[in-house]
Amino acid sequence: MKKLTKLWIYFLLVITISFAILAYYGVEIYREAPPIPNKVVDTEGNILFTEKDIQDGQRVWLSTGGQELGSIWGHGAYVAPDWNADWIHRESMYILNKWANQDYLGDFESLNNEQQAILQSRLQKRIRKNTYNNESSIITISDIRAEAIRSNMDHYTSLFMGDPEFASLREQYAMKENTLNDKERMFQLNAFFFWSSWACVTERPDAKITYTNNWPPEKLTDNTPSGALILWTGFSIIMLLLGIGVLAFYHAKSRKEDIDEAHLPAQDPLTGISPTPSMKATLKYFWVVSLLILVQVVFGVLTAHYGVEGQSFFGIPLAEILPYTVTRTWHVQIALFWIATSWLATGLYIAPAISGFEPKYQKLGVNFLFSALLVIVLGSLTGELLGVMQKLDLTTNFWFGHQGLEYVDLGRFWQIFLFVGLIIWLVLMMRALRPALKKNLKDKNLLILFVISTMAIALFYGAGLTWGQHTHLAIIEYFRWWVVHLWVEGFFEVFATVVIAFLFVRMKILNIKTATVASIASATIFLTGGIIGTFHHLYFTGTPTAVLALGATFSALEVVPLIFMGYEAFHNYRVMKATEWTINYKWPIFFFISVSFWNLLGAGVFGFMINPPIALYYMQGLNTTSVHAHTALFGVYGMLGIGLLLFVIKGLSKPEPWKQGLIKFSFWALNIGLILMSVVSLLPVGLAQTIASVDVGMWYARSAEFHQQEYLDVFKWLRSIGDTLFAVGSVTLTYFVFGLKFGWSYQKK
Repeated sequence: MKKLTKLWIYFLLVITISFAILAYYGVEIYREAPPIPNKVVDTEGNILFTEKDIQDGQRVWLSTGGQELGSIWGHGAYVAPDWNADWIHRESMYILNKWANQDYLGDFESLNNEQQAILQSRLQKRIRKNTYNNESSIITISDIRAEAIRSNMDHYTSLFMGDPEFASLREQYAMKENTLNDKERMFQLNAFFFWSSWACVTERPDAKITYTNNWPPEKLTDNTPSGALILWTGFSIIMLLLGIGVLAFYHAKSRKEDIDEAHLPAQDPLTGISPTPSMKATLKYFWVVSLLILVQVVFGVLTAHYGVEGQSFFGIPLAEILPYTVTRTWHVQIALFWIATSWLATGLYIAPAISGFEPKYQKLGVNFLFSALLVIVLGSLTGELLGVMQKLDLTTNFWFGHQGLEYVDLGRFWQIFLFVGLIIWLVLMMRALRPALKKNLKDKNLLILFVISTMAIALFYGAGLTWGQHTHLAIIEYFRWWVVHLWVEGFFEVFATVVIAFLFVRMKILNIKTATVASIASATIFLTGGIIGTFHHLYFTGTPTAVLALGATFSALEVVPLIFMGYEAFHNYRVMKATEWTINYKWPIFFFISVSFWNLLGAGVFGFMINPPIALYYMQGLNTTSVHAHTALFGVYGMLGIGLLLFVIKGLSKPEPWKQGLIKFSFWALNIGLILMSVVSLLPVGLAQTIASVDVGMWYARSAEFHQQEYLDVFKWLRSIGDTLFAVGSVTLTYFVFGLKFGWSYQKK
């Protein structure tokens, strides 16, 4: 009991201190964000852009798909350029070529090294100087820079508005024809591109680093890694090693044999649980989950293929009705929908099983929530399509269309609808758990942690409602990662840990005390790095250096518990082998084992590959990020969602043994397919981009010139091997799940 009290104190201290730090630096981000000027003028006072132009330009960018079409400050999609890196390089080359022709009667590239160095030094002094006036809120730029800006505006206008001469480049960027069809919107988009790029090359007041900590890498403008970047990279590695040592000591000190095979029940204890009406009502959630997996895979295949053909699918001009921006949006959004649905439905199933109580009208609530989720899925996907196709005005697009923010793309109305749905889910969960909370049960501490994680899942999605149409991009990014990192990666992880512990306790395989201690300790360890580790997504989004220091330190600690996932995998394997009847849970447990594998590889190895500041400086927005995203999101949360799906369906289906062939093939096809698509295709492309980013600059690593090289096309086509295997695995999984309803997935008597 004393040990549990200490663990709870540590848990509460971690939560309190971490969120206090997160909140404090949220205020600092607001205070030190790159200023949006009242006006941008040239030396004669001619107005180029106004504050309204820049703010409306941000809304225009979001309406085109935003982070699903190229990236800003490194966050977004990978086929089109990072618009800041591209803008800065084009602007710099225009100025350098103009000076080279004036001073040396030739283009910049034709000059010798000494001449180039002279012009480059002149450029750096002018372009990095902060000419923002705090009193007037005006940015003043030189005449030659104004010329360069107009040249860039002509380029992007031709690119986004359907100039036939740019058709080939649009195809290479996987952009639809006439991405924008309104000249005013195009002007505003150019204003936003200028301002967000200005923040990347303009030094902070009284500092030698830019607002984005010298990101993106660009030698022409002296955007190179700062000393702080290198210092905190080294410190993060030290913290990783220290954390591994401490956790290894903790494991060695507290490790016990938590599976007492001598006292295991002879029969499956879960067969004695009679599903309540609300528990049975969750079955349709899992049917929809299995169908959404298929739909997500289809759009994933289309999205990957657009990376090769741009606007076609094996010659079919599919991008005219389903452009890359839409398929990528739907691919990511549907993944989040089905993973969250699987977890939420598991909660609705397990809550009455824990308490042994079926509240009045609980089934009605479960059915109502199911209908609401269907409306949210279909409504938000339709709105995103209409938004990208420019069928909505900017305000309507914000509310019902495409917000243009990766992982939270759905319009604000659908966000609110989903938040209300999560609150309904929380009410349904608490109604079912309330009787158990009132009793003095042995598993009450585990139950309390389950309730805390349940409340966090429902409430933390609300962070996605904190920004408005004109909110500063740095603030949007701060709160967006509350949703993506804290909601998806943080509290869902705690929820899943407790759910699995409850399942094993109910099966009488785990000792309740051991499971409780392990769950609270795991949650504490994970959140120690996980909450403040949110900052590792914000190194280059207009944040102060302190954010970089904290993000580097605590994101390293996030990796520490993942190093010990092999122990978790072995533990789950032992669970499966414990008795004759536990073999009936072989495939749900196998998926739990795969979660441990992907936690180690996808979240741990591939996550730490890009997380240290110096690594992310060169890798942000490259395919190395995609490697981590695929292997962590689907590998960890997707496989866990499938494992929970199979566990619940096992309790709701017939007691007959399952056929092994289909589900076995599905398991290995999904896991091997994910490995192949990541290691054979995405990783080599990402590493090649990293070399280009270091040697030349981010603009080149993301350019059409780089991506159209023949050897890279080979790697892109090689992805089809893993993608095909993965797709077939998802088809057989869905076929197997429906076979549990209609009979073909059971062994014949």
